[in-house]
Amino acid sequence: MLISQHPNQSTQKDKNNIKILLAEDDLDFGAAVKRALKQHNYLVNWVTDGTEAWTLLENQLLENQHNQYTLAIFDWTLPGVTGLELCKRLRETNNRLPVLMLTAKDRIEDKIIGLDVGADDYLFKFCTMAELVARLQALQRRYGLFQQPQKTVSNLTLNYNNTTVISHDCAFEKQEIPLTNKEFYVLEYLMNHPNQIVTGDEIRAQLQKMNSESCSCVVATQVRALRQKLTNCGCSNPIETLQGSRYRFNLI
Repeated sequence: MLISQHPNQSTQKDKNNIKILLAEDDLDFGAAVKRALKQHNYLVNWVTDGTEAWTLLENQLLENQHNQYTLAIFDWTLPGVTGLELCKRLRETNNRLPVLMLTAKDRIEDKIIGLDVGADDYLFKFCTMAELVARLQALQRRYGLFQQPQKTVSNLTLNYNNTTVISHDCAFEKQEIPLTNKEFYVLEYLMNHPNQIVTGDEIRAQLQKMNSESCSCVVATQVRALRQKLTNCGCSNPIETLQGSRYRFNLI
């Protein structure tokens, strides 16, 4: 069940531009968390069922869209899809959305399980609201979320918040190009090594760090897709394929 915002609240200016997906089925506790977060100028979308939380996230994946949320807070014992399963599914789809697991399970063994499936932080549910906000702010600092992080090399700008690349001054006007997660990771690695020859194995190792598949054809497939997208925007030969499964990102 989605807990809708009051119409006047939904138009409130969010100073930090941080939107949080809160999945919590305890109505009193969820209301308290949402109230505390809104007092710190966060935008909060609160759902009380894990299945609905996953639907919101999955729809973006199916439509090849990107995270509308900046952070997520999951209760472990949600009805439908548990918070643990939500986190696991996100990581299996290479979604890097930062997740704070908020739960009444306070055993060290439970904390280890939560972190192992991909949670970025783990907090006992009966914490103070001040500590919760402090943990979220720590995640913001860790992932550079206070402002929209970008990386610019030559005429391309990677946008880490929505997994896109912006092309500048190519044959066409400035365009924002949506990328899949794998395409984004490959382009990020190439942009970190401009005008350098890198091997397919090096790029594949980067994908493995993101828990991505590592079959022999994955790099070539992603490079072809990237080259096509960039070429369609007027960028001439941005990624050069060399003999021996080697590649070079040419400054445009």
